[in-house]
This record gives sequence, structure tokens and C-alpha cells, in this order.
Amino acid sequence: MEDARERKLTVQEVVDRLAEGSYAFVCLLFTIPFLQPISLGPLSAIGGLTFAVLGWQWARGREVPWIPRRIGNMHLNGKIWASLLSGCQKILKTGKKFARPRLQYFVQGARGDFFAGVLMIIGGVLISVPFPGIPFNNTFPAMVIVFACIGWLEKDGLFTIFGAAWILVSLLYFALIFGLVFFLGAKALSWLPEFLR
Repeated sequence: MEDARERKLTVQEVVDRLAEGSYAFVCLLFTIPFLQPISLGPLSAIGGLTFAVLGWQWARGREVPWIPRRIGNMHLNGKIWASLLSGCQKILKTGKKFARPRLQYFVQGARGDFFAGVLMIIGGVLISVPFPGIPFNNTFPAMVIVFACIGWLEKDGLFTIFGAAWILVSLLYFALIFGLVFFLGAKALSWLPEFLR
């Protein structure tokens, strides 16, 4: 992947090169932009769809990842690839410090692929939820994917469980946001007649 740092590569080219490693490497690499607290707007929908497609394939046991052609043909310059690769290396290095083989029921064989794929699908769907301008709306769902990938790579079922826990965190956060929007909207409507008078 060294030449990714030096010239433009399409997303599909990078996926093809990483496919020999596993879905986990591919997904970890593309999770990096979504870990920042700032919402990525329309890119969230594209990224979320991509994760969901990859997760569906992973859960069904497809050996080689396939992504939609429009996404696969996107060119990214060397600086972007270097940033993504650097972020991926940091995540893997940190993961290795804490992960170890345990609770392997959740990470072995076809069952492990299924669990990881399902978490990927759910994380992708949650990433694609339109919350423009809301901080952490991509970050929490992206953590689902990060923990699922590290759990699969390190054969650590506890990390897979942590990945599932991030789904709950994401749903609670979204519920809080929806609740605040509903509450503020109701307050605004109740104040409107008084304001118009």
C-alpha cells in the first residue's frame, strides 16, 4: 500500500489490494473519516450504504468484498490515503494492546463472520441517519464497526460484544436528539401565538 501514499488510487483498487487481508481491514480503513465528532453530511449516507453492503456480504460469507461501482471509481489523492492508512495503523496498534483471544464463540468461523457482518450493517445504517450539524452522529455508529473489526481480527469476542453495546449508545444518543428536537419544536409552537400577538 506504499504507492497509495504517492499517487491517486481509486477506492476499488485499494479494496482489491486489501481484500486478501479481510473485510475487517477494508472496513477499518474506511471508518477513519467517521470517527471525528463533526458530521460529514451527504458523505454519511454514501459511507453508511457502503458499510451496509460490505456487512451484508460479510455476513453471507462472500470471500471477496464488492462495492458499488460509483463508489469504487472514486479517486482519492495520496495525502488522503496516507491519512487513512495512518489512522488505521493507530487503531490496530491500540486494539492489540487491549484485545486478546477470548469468548471466541462470537468470532470464529461462519458464525464470527455473521456477527461481524450484522454489526457492520447496523453500524452502516446508523451512520447514514441524516443528522446534519449534530456532533458525534457518525462517531458512535463508527465505533460499532471499529470494535467489530478488531474483535474479528484479534479473535476477541468481548470486543464484538462491546461493538453491540455501541449500537445501544448510538440509539440512546439519537433518541435524545429526537427528544430535544421534539421538545424544542413543541415549545416553539406554543410560543408562536404569543409572539404573533
